[in-house]
Amino acid sequence: MDVFDGLPDPIVVDILNKVGDVRTLLRCSSLSKRFNSLVPQSESLFLRLDHQDPDSQSDSPVTNIFQSFFHGLLSLFSKPAKPIPVTNLSPNIPSKILSRFDRIKSLEVEVPGGDLKLEKGAAVKWKAEFGKTLKSCVVVAFRSAATVSSSSSPPPSSGESDAEFVTGLKTRVVWTISALIAASTRHHLMSEVVKEHEEMESLVIRDGGGEGTVVMESEGLREFRKTEEAREEDEEKRVVKNGRSVVPSVRMSMRHAPSLKLKSGICLESATLVIVRPSEEYTDVGDDELATQAFAAGDCMYGEAVVALLKLKKNALEMNSF
Repeated sequence: MDVFDGLPDPIVVDILNKVGDVRTLLRCSSLSKRFNSLVPQSESLFLRLDHQDPDSQSDSPVTNIFQSFFHGLLSLFSKPAKPIPVTNLSPNIPSKILSRFDRIKSLEVEVPGGDLKLEKGAAVKWKAEFGKTLKSCVVVAFRSAATVSSSSSPPPSSGESDAEFVTGLKTRVVWTISALIAASTRHHLMSEVVKEHEEMESLVIRDGGGEGTVVMESEGLREFRKTEEAREEDEEKRVVKNGRSVVPSVRMSMRHAPSLKLKSGICLESATLVIVRPSEEYTDVGDDELATQAFAAGDCMYGEAVVALLKLKKNALEMNSF
């Protein structure tokens, strides 16, 4: 008798939850009738999206079979294709992949990164929380990073000329807008999944390259489902047209240092911290906590940069919906 035959169904489901990976679980469902019935009960899942849109294939069955065989043959002799951008993925893709599961409570999704087009050496990292729309977004960015001697004095943190400040401000705004567009694209990408899986209590969408993270907690998920039912037609068309959720009018608190030396010995050029919240219910209360929670101990350099930048003077900016 197989080992699993002696295990109660709840224990098997718990084991499947530990496996988590959606593609592995779907393969497991073909092992037996029992696995086929238990796999859809998995509550905690991990999904990696890195494939071509199946809807983009030809409608011809013969062509589909030939292409599948041809691409499979090529994969044996060539390197895997690069992941396609998130903007080329339809919300229907994750929805179709997860259609077999009916009890999802916790879902983590990894999507291809590389949305942000940055100059060499620059880095932008962000974390956004959504409900029906953007709740908050924290962005940490810098133009370059270098290791400096602990005995050397820190570079000056002021002294930019007016022209340098204006140029730098434009760059920092572009960084922020790019992060917001990337976040809203990921939010829209999972819209069908959120609507269809009403028991879901936690959704996290991460970039494979570590650029950004979108979080939706239970309250935000419920808010999104309720709003989707009553969404106005013109707004819906706008969402579909842009392939992302609409970013509301926002207010931003921005902190910046031309050079920032961290305790770890790393010096960041043009280090920037931006905390974004919707204008409708704006308050800067809790900004410090929001930023430190977004970049904690796990993001050593970014967490250290946040702590240092929070000590600097902040500048307030406003941005219209887009």
